[in-house]
Amino acid sequence: MKIEWESYDPGAFWDELMLGPGQPRPGAESVVGYLGSLTERQLALRQAAAERAILEMGITFTVYSEGQNIDRAWPLDIIPRVIDGSEWDRVEAGLTQRLKALNLFIDDIYHDQRAIRDGIVPAELILSSKDYLEVCRGVNPPHGVWAHICGTDLIRDKDGTIYVLEDNLRVPSGVSYMLENRSVIKRVFPEIFTRTRSRIRPVDDYPHHLFDMLMSLSPRPLDQPEIVVMTPGIFNSAYFEHSYLAQRMGAELVGGDDLVVADDDCVYMRTIDGLTRVDTIYRRVNDAFLDPEIFNKDSVLGTPGLFRAWAKGNVGLANAPGAGVADDKVVYSYVPDVIRYFLDEDPILPNVPTYRANEPSHLSHILAHLPEMVVKPANESGGYGMLVGPAASKNDIEKFRGLVQKDPRNYVAQPALALSTVPSLCDNEVSPRHVDLRPFILQGASHAVTEGGLTRVALRKGSLVVNSSQGGGSKDTWIVEAND
Repeated sequence: MKIEWESYDPGAFWDELMLGPGQPRPGAESVVGYLGSLTERQLALRQAAAERAILEMGITFTVYSEGQNIDRAWPLDIIPRVIDGSEWDRVEAGLTQRLKALNLFIDDIYHDQRAIRDGIVPAELILSSKDYLEVCRGVNPPHGVWAHICGTDLIRDKDGTIYVLEDNLRVPSGVSYMLENRSVIKRVFPEIFTRTRSRIRPVDDYPHHLFDMLMSLSPRPLDQPEIVVMTPGIFNSAYFEHSYLAQRMGAELVGGDDLVVADDDCVYMRTIDGLTRVDTIYRRVNDAFLDPEIFNKDSVLGTPGLFRAWAKGNVGLANAPGAGVADDKVVYSYVPDVIRYFLDEDPILPNVPTYRANEPSHLSHILAHLPEMVVKPANESGGYGMLVGPAASKNDIEKFRGLVQKDPRNYVAQPALALSTVPSLCDNEVSPRHVDLRPFILQGASHAVTEGGLTRVALRKGSLVVNSSQGGGSKDTWIVEAND
């Protein structure tokens, strides 16, 4: 039995492939047509092949559950998401604008604090943030950039508007899965690329752009600076990505105990041939564990003296310590004002309307509309600690009412938007599932944006939670040029 596109109906939601039953979106016609030529059994066989390939390639992620680490095969749905290239060009410009403004904001916070003095962002909001690091005041990282790698989460509402849901500026993860999704689909489903006649923008140049950005942070003008990827270790949920990116860049993968800061305040890597100076560190260790001399004294994941070496300009760090001050979901609500203030431009990409629980009028609105809202803690990630009001029980709603009232600084609320859908293969049948998108933006001496990003899909019918840690999956994301 073949896919019955005439009976495919996402309802009131914006579907990324279909305008309506039997009507593909412009740019998706050839993909929909080719998929329609296959039986559901043929699709199921390719899905099974993708799952075997993922196991063979060792593409995993880790879920923390009841104190244990559980490695799972990466979930990939083989039906791609398609975005028109001309639309993506606008999104790319908006993402570049946003990261540029955020870096100006972070640099200002650790220097003149003009944005605070001029009332753009309240002082108490910044100074009470757990990611504001007073020790970073006066430090001048290369190019004035603090957040070098940003994973910005985007969603599309039912009217087709693309919104920024949040910014991830500390140690954003997921780009390796974007790259591997494309690799797996090419391996098990190559004909979908050749027979759809779609001109799809490549994604496999990301490691090259990442390496160039890290090179631009080197304190020494070398043709081949020593770049390392610093990992917390094999039990970290993103360890696959740490090792993958190190391998793709030809960089060393190191732990904190593989590095040492010498008397000259430079960082060296221990090797079998002795100490080798390190120029740039792509660190995947959180601020709190980065340097036991400055932060958590009990940390065994970091390197003593690392902050000192960075502050003196003797090593590049991506992302820089303190960048997380702009990764706060309450600070997120001010980003449109930050863009206008620092760039004198209107935001290209809008924020989701956001209510701040620390403001009395906003708090009243949140408490009165909890069943209709998504409530998020300021600094959690992975879908943890949040309330999806329309899907929550009365007990959960009342629990969050108490949490928000107890610590209003720690919560924001947003209306539950109708996330767009993409046809997905579930139980050997094609049906709509909700998605978001995480593109990755680089900033060093210049900017680069991935062509698309990691599409995350809520594999449970009706669910709006797309995080892999919460049962979500992923898709290959195609940025497609119009056929001449």
